[in-house]
Amino acid sequence: MTKLGVGIIGCGNISTSYLKLAPLFKSLDVKAVADINMDTATARAAEFGVRADTVADLLAADDIDVIVNLTVPAVHFAVTKQIIEAGKHAYSEKPLVLTLEEGKELRDLAASKGLRIGSAPDTFLGGSHQLARAQIDAGKVGRIIGGTCHVMGHGMEAWHPNPDFFFKPGGGPVLDMGPYYITNLIQLIGPVKSVTALAKSTFATRTISNGDRNGEVLKVETPTDIQALLEFENGAVVTLGASWDVWSHRHDHMELYGENGSIFLPDPNFFGGDVEMSGENKDIVTVAPWDHPFSVANYEETRANYRCAGLADMATAIAEDRPHRCNIDVALHAVDVMTSILKAGEERRFVDMTTTCERPAALSPDEARALLA
Repeated sequence: MTKLGVGIIGCGNISTSYLKLAPLFKSLDVKAVADINMDTATARAAEFGVRADTVADLLAADDIDVIVNLTVPAVHFAVTKQIIEAGKHAYSEKPLVLTLEEGKELRDLAASKGLRIGSAPDTFLGGSHQLARAQIDAGKVGRIIGGTCHVMGHGMEAWHPNPDFFFKPGGGPVLDMGPYYITNLIQLIGPVKSVTALAKSTFATRTISNGDRNGEVLKVETPTDIQALLEFENGAVVTLGASWDVWSHRHDHMELYGENGSIFLPDPNFFGGDVEMSGENKDIVTVAPWDHPFSVANYEETRANYRCAGLADMATAIAEDRPHRCNIDVALHAVDVMTSILKAGEERRFVDMTTTCERPAALSPDEARALLA
């Protein structure tokens, strides 16, 4: 298979994951990186043996077919638009954009040029989440009628050296962590019909407690505690608790309730973990693991990490002329859900979705293996 030449814009911490993991996939050949800070790009390029370009040079490079946008969320739209206008396919870190209007503009622009846009997260392609998908699709717990999801902690100021953007508009737990949970719900249940929510910020300020800025106080400018209800088109109602105001809790990451049983999923921020299930007898048992390559621990000896799987699937889909799984319709619907949750919380009402999407195709063990080098 012909590899696609890959460029990366944005050489922050997340770029190391893409640069380390891209070689796992046979359709990807990372050629160059770029950053608004050329020193940062040069250092990252030297670390991984690739070329350091200016952003303009990368956009114009003849050996680049697809560019990965790893910039901060506030400029995702502008940078992805530049990529498409330069005639390259684009793949963005999450969230794709911060408004539905921006996403629709990118979708229409890409369609007019015959180009693809993909977006993280791709963790739903992990072996554990695909195992849960297989159980649901096989009817093992019946039609999904409800569920709960919780992503809770106490923010990033304790460990992140520059946590400012987490607490500004465009940040917060829904837009930062919500993509993992909501995208997984979409692939497991289907599209969302409407949402409602309550939202607040418990703490007016946050104090950085690490690094060179230790002791610096940040103003909180976006909701940090959101309790939402999601009504799905199939009739299921799922509770989502997303908070950076909680010191500790005992909620599972994700539980889904079917007409004939329940299924318990690991953290959708990661590719692996145990899946548990019960039937009408109420006995909760671990689902036997299957031979899915994206379940295999390859990170710190305990965790499965196959970031770039969505990018590799997009590259393969371009060659095979089929839809890719981390496609813009799924990403745009997730943005619709997340921004509607925030709107519902602000206005204290129900908000109906104006977008929908197809569930992305399941990724079987054999299909996952076919993506690997």
